Amino acid sequence: MDNREEVSEFLRSRRARLTPDEAGIIGGGRRRVPGLRREEVAMLAGMSSDYYAKMERGNLAGVSAEVLDALAAALRFDEAETDHLHDLARAAGPEPLRRRPRAAAATKVRPSLQRFLDTNTASPTFIGTRTKDLIAANPIGYALMSPLFSDPANRGNNARFTFLSPASRIFYTDWEQGADSIVASMRTEAGKHPHDKDLTDLIGELVTRSDAFRIRWAAHNVKPHRSGSKRIHHPDVGDLEFEYEGMELPGTPGWMLYAYTTEPGSFTEERIALLGSLSATAEEPTSTTAHSRDRA
Repeated sequence: MDNREEVSEFLRSRRARLTPDEAGIIGGGRRRVPGLRREEVAMLAGMSSDYYAKMERGNLAGVSAEVLDALAAALRFDEAETDHLHDLARAAGPEPLRRRPRAAAATKVRPSLQRFLDTNTASPTFIGTRTKDLIAANPIGYALMSPLFSDPANRGNNARFTFLSPASRIFYTDWEQGADSIVASMRTEAGKHPHDKDLTDLIGELVTRSDAFRIRWAAHNVKPHRSGSKRIHHPDVGDLEFEYEGMELPGTPGWMLYAYTTEPGSFTEERIALLGSLSATAEEPTSTTAHSRDRA
């Protein structure tokens, strides 16, 4: 999907979800289609109908930050949606800016970073990329995510595992919520990095192979994947509940460090301790080692 089509579908989807009552428009009347009319959006944003129509056709080139913010306010965007709109506008900039060479993606985890992971023995900790590859983890992290790593079809990729492996619907207790989050995060990253071939190839693969992904992708929802809760059904220790935090690694753009924590004294804390004792006597899976060391 090119930038103009992406912009057009995003704005139309946001306009369609907002009712006249929610926008403060009195006497909206009955409508053949849901949402606001273009001229109503233009009025709320303080611009001409023709100018907004041009924007909704996908032309954001040269649109100022102030106009983008006014449109975001008119359509009741949250912070993630506003950032996404600005990302799309930047991608619509002058051709030389869009086509500047992309730095080669990092492919190895520094030994010092791996040592940092390994020193955390209590909480599952991972490093993931914007394409949802889990490229490194501490031992308890590998043990927790063993169903993902042991599935050769998804190649250590959480998006492929979620949408292409039936096992994911057992492993992730709140599968629907997790699937929504993955797609919204990928949509956010695609807006920031529209020329990332690895990301666009993965999106194209999942749109083709997964109806569940394709439906969510068409919704144009955006949200960064930085914190939240996670429930997992592990084949060895049963049901687990976590809070997670994601932190960017500035030294390696596109990488995030995720740490899963448990409530002190909870059943999850006890079961993670058990999983740690089990993993301490088992070797890291061969496929995992190959993936994480070659890719990482």
